[in-house]
Amino acid sequence: MGAPSPRYTAEFKQKAVELYRKSGTTYAEVARGLGCDAGSLSDWVKKADAADCGAGDNPFQMAEDLRRLKRENERLKRENEILLKASAFFASRQL
Repeated sequence: MGAPSPRYTAEFKQKAVELYRKSGTTYAEVARGLGCDAGSLSDWVKKADAADCGAGDNPFQMAEDLRRLKRENERLKRENEILLKASAFFASRQL
């Protein structure tokens, strides 16, 4: 198997998209300068274009926030389940 793909931050992706849009050059040239894959840069530009979000919104940051919030939601669900079981256990012992 090949090496795992590098994970780029939302800020890096946003800056790469901005650089590509301002440069007037090809994906390959910008990607080579940044040390990333041209296909990845192309995907980031397409995602940014498709996001059609308001000024100042960063679609990559929004995606990272969504992943973080989903993880937090799952953790809170597990904690709530544990607390419900503990509450039922202690309530049954008092009877």
